[in-house]
Amino acid sequence: MYNVKYLIICCFISIGFSSYSGQIIAKPQILKAATFKHHINSFNQNDEEIYKQHFTNKESWRFLKENIPFFECPDKELEKTYYFRWWTYRKHIKKTPEGFIVTEFLPDVPWAGKYNSINAPAGHQIYEGRWLQDQTYLEEYINFWFKEGSTIREYSTWIADAIYQFCLVKGDFSLAIKLLPKLKENFIRWENKNKHTSGLFWSNDDRDGMEVSVSGNGLRPTLNSYMYGDALAISKLAALAGDLGLEIEFREKAKELRHLILRKLWDPKVDFFKVIPLESKDDNINFWSFDDLHKHNVREQIGFIPWYFNIPGSEYSIAWQLLVSTDGFYAPYGPTTTERTHPEFQISYDGHECQWNGPSWPYATSQTLTGLANLLNNEPNPYISNKHYFDLLKIYSNSHRRKNNTGEILPWIDENLNPFTGDWISRTRLKSWHNNTWSLSKGGIERGKDYNHSTFCDLIISGLIGIRPQDDLTLIINPLLPENSWDYFCLDNILVHNSIITVLYDKNGDRYKRGTGLKVFVDGKEVASSPIIERLTVKL
Repeated sequence: MYNVKYLIICCFISIGFSSYSGQIIAKPQILKAATFKHHINSFNQNDEEIYKQHFTNKESWRFLKENIPFFECPDKELEKTYYFRWWTYRKHIKKTPEGFIVTEFLPDVPWAGKYNSINAPAGHQIYEGRWLQDQTYLEEYINFWFKEGSTIREYSTWIADAIYQFCLVKGDFSLAIKLLPKLKENFIRWENKNKHTSGLFWSNDDRDGMEVSVSGNGLRPTLNSYMYGDALAISKLAALAGDLGLEIEFREKAKELRHLILRKLWDPKVDFFKVIPLESKDDNINFWSFDDLHKHNVREQIGFIPWYFNIPGSEYSIAWQLLVSTDGFYAPYGPTTTERTHPEFQISYDGHECQWNGPSWPYATSQTLTGLANLLNNEPNPYISNKHYFDLLKIYSNSHRRKNNTGEILPWIDENLNPFTGDWISRTRLKSWHNNTWSLSKGGIERGKDYNHSTFCDLIISGLIGIRPQDDLTLIINPLLPENSWDYFCLDNILVHNSIITVLYDKNGDRYKRGTGLKVFVDGKEVASSPIIERLTVKL
């Protein structure tokens, strides 16, 4: 049984808190919020605010300075992207008659559910939003998905896992425990509809939000990994709730799914997790030859998703060499969704505007980099390193750009990227889709602008700087920076278990005046340090 930590109001007063939206909000301990206001001013100045929701551009700085962790580093392009992604995330916080939700598209799109909600990116949105100070928005959004009329199973997603991770940062599992019966019900409905006779889950690429993939329908690493993550989360929540029977039931479900993913979806001929292609849930895989099952021997970026949930052991890490190879997925503007040497790989400006047969997708990049951070945190491997994570994150950051009509380079996030030129493919196509202009049937003007379908800030916080709350109420800080990459960095104002965490590195000690090396502060008090950048553990 886990202990849930609560602090009384007087503890907050001693470290400098203020009130916002009915919550107790902390202030940064080292960095000054005003130092970063220029980023927000620039974003507002250059923005065409077509679609306004609850927090407009005018209110953006007030919201951000009270809610986000502050980040400083020598790479000012990376720093700018960090603040840009929080600035865009804020746009998607939408107030509805049923509470706050987080949207994927700013304009209403015909395929969305109630209040323009779409469940496909909910896992990403919760992982990203769990670092906001005021947790009301995420709490109401999470509750929304389990109310009557929501479309929680319209697309695949990892909702129970994401809720567990949200509560792990918060240090309070009461929301998740309250939702435990509905999380169980959601899982069972997936079983009833999508479980194949093999024991794995069947899905099609469209319902994974991954249209026109090479592999198509079948037993995919996507839904199977999500179901494993959800089963494990439900088991842990059942333990917290004291429901031993439910804990054992879902622990066994997770164990069996892991076994099947490793045994059936791993292709030892090419050392990769792949799709077993089937036309329907009722297809019998015994009728297929090995080569048929592994259609065209295709390796797709979704083969990295099992690491998002820590499913594979070290013997599978050979797969990661393809991420940094031009024969695999490496490209100058982000990983490709299909291996580049495959005959069906293409970057097309014809047909469906959202293709997953080659273009780079921030959705997939987020999953892959989260999985890579997990791999690098778990154990050494000979195939990929902290330097690769660092370089891939910078590529991802630099893809957040668009050249406007006057030639100015602006921060931008949209749907799918040309991995070789950085062009936002769907935007290029949609702006002249109907009579040389935007089509309302496709979502209207600038459908993909400020698209909220991926993470970035979480990749900085939990990945690069390595803020990783643990089940045993300890906090691991494990920066993935390669040696001698930066002389300084600071991540401040991170609310974990009602305490403010600050992590900084100061090579020479003259940047932050707190001494040299890596240091961790809890509520302004130094609790751990090292002369070098390395893994540290603190008790919360």
